[in-house]
Amino acid sequence: MKKYIVLFVLFFLPIVAYLFFASGVHNFVNLPTVTASIPDLGEWKDQEGNNFSLDDKITVIGFPGTEILYNKGDAFNLNQKIYDKVREFKDFQLIMIVPKGTETQTQEVIEQLGAISDLSKWHYVFATPEEIKTYYEHLNLVGQLDQNLRTPNVFIIDKKRNLRGRKGNNLKGEPEYKEGYNTISAADLHNQMSDDMKIILAEYRLALKKNSADRIK
Repeated sequence: MKKYIVLFVLFFLPIVAYLFFASGVHNFVNLPTVTASIPDLGEWKDQEGNNFSLDDKITVIGFPGTEILYNKGDAFNLNQKIYDKVREFKDFQLIMIVPKGTETQTQEVIEQLGAISDLSKWHYVFATPEEIKTYYEHLNLVGQLDQNLRTPNVFIIDKKRNLRGRKGNNLKGEPEYKEGYNTISAADLHNQMSDDMKIILAEYRLALKKNSADRIK
């Protein structure tokens, strides 16, 4: 019995405390699934010819559309409020799905962001407009892409390709729904998305701690 108490104190109590203090805004115990099992990214590639998978990664995914330079403030907000705070997490990545033909714009944004931040986990992948529309439809979201294939929202995808957000009743019994986080709003990113990222990262830290504890038994 003493061994299990020690294991709890060493491995689980710090995570419980972290969840409590990290969730000042969040009103869910866990981050609910909004859309389960979204499609992977297939053969879409970045400018260097690399392709990426959502499997076994915590991913922030976005759709900047065709006016990337015009809306580059969104990228800077996201970089400062979210990306720079979580990019050192081993299994994290940020993927922007953009239309083919925007390579010059994306390169300019990469150069500007790269002057202030390590972008090794920030990637742009290129697809046709039809592919982007079809992929977005598979996310089964309330919000839609605009005529430029853009939404200001970004989305959290877990390691099993589930799109996570706020769905159902919160701990106060109030209905709450949030499928994405508005990159125009620094407050939305700093408060709600930052809070939700802490929750999902804590989930995986807890899983790692549990696996370590199981190996000790």
